[in-house]
Amino acid sequence: MNKQDAPVMTVDEVATYLKIPKSSIYKLAQEGRIPCQKVGKHWRFHRNTLKQWLSNQYSGADVHAGK
Repeated sequence: MNKQDAPVMTVDEVATYLKIPKSSIYKLAQEGRIPCQKVGKHWRFHRNTLKQWLSNQYSGADVHAGK
């Protein structure tokens, strides 16, 4: 299994996956706005849960905003 298929992701991997800064990932995690778990001092993200969350974020967005 390569790193891209790993079921658990780090902050660095999530930042790359979502194409946003690590600082934004930390903020979302601390505010409980992104599904994650804290293991000791480290945030961890389940890949499948994150994919589902992202899909739900998109489907809940108003794609016709601004029209």
